[in-house]
Amino acid sequence: MRLNSYSRREPNLSNSHKFFFLLLACALPLALLAALASGPVKLDLWQAITSGWHSDNSDAVILWQLRLPRAALALLVGAALGMGGAAMQGMLRNPLAEPALLGVSSGAALAAILLLYYGAVSGEVALPLLAILGALLAVGSVWLLAGRGASATRLVLAGVAINAFLSALMALALNYAPSMFAMQEIVFWLLGSLANRGWDQVLLALPFMLVGAVMLVLSRNYLRALSLGESTAASLGFSGRRYPLLVLFGIAFAVGSSVAVAGTIGFIGLVVPHLMRPLVGQDPGRLLWASALAGALLLLLADILVLNTVGVQELRIGAVTAFIGAPFFFWLIVSGRREMSL
Repeated sequence: MRLNSYSRREPNLSNSHKFFFLLLACALPLALLAALASGPVKLDLWQAITSGWHSDNSDAVILWQLRLPRAALALLVGAALGMGGAAMQGMLRNPLAEPALLGVSSGAALAAILLLYYGAVSGEVALPLLAILGALLAVGSVWLLAGRGASATRLVLAGVAINAFLSALMALALNYAPSMFAMQEIVFWLLGSLANRGWDQVLLALPFMLVGAVMLVLSRNYLRALSLGESTAASLGFSGRRYPLLVLFGIAFAVGSSVAVAGTIGFIGLVVPHLMRPLVGQDPGRLLWASALAGALLLLLADILVLNTVGVQELRIGAVTAFIGAPFFFWLIVSGRREMSL
């Protein structure tokens, strides 16, 4: 029996789960309005909205050309990172996995650094393409290093090794940066930021994120079968490399394009699937959608915090998500130790 035909009837959600999804869907537009109203300049939001896209009114220009694309990019990047983290945890069957674990983020970041500061390639479209290529090369290296039919543990170990190597290459790039200004820019970019982003960056990343999201959605039945074990998944018709590669390519496209326009933003792919998993009945397929929505909301809320933090220089959003994710990571370790001691 193949799960492809079996799982067309997705597990039913309870009323409490449906209410949660409705609550999450309502929270997103409210957070979007809060993001549009946040910033160093106070706007007449209603007048700016009704003035329209082409208005010369200063409030309308700030809203439509600065704040709205930044908020849209926060939603897209958060959704891509959340969905990528859910897919990674489902494929490795490891609740502590995230895209950075297999070097996806590091590979994309290294490729983008080479383009941005060393002029490896020219052209705007080259940035997400090269970042995705870097993510794919990182994933391919992990796949080759782990070997055919590798277990989840061996994939994790290979990912840690490749990630360490890529981090060393990024440190080398910093060491040989063409100037102190370029080195400072690389460091700031690696911390992750949505500052000074416009519609160009949104339109640049959106097609690649959509391709990655479609690949991950198409692999949802494979993730459901894999939760029962690799041998069970193979017996249900999910044997061979097709489905693992579909997941890895989907993660590379979604996360690679996110890194290309926003730098490396950590912990979204780790924290969000953990929070959503009990609310979707442990269903790996439905977790993809829940993590995308929650990831978008979490990153937008983090950016609202950044916009309302007063300082000489804008706080980097990667630092904010690290402050959110690190305590959560500690809590996971402590709760795991308590469960083992019981």
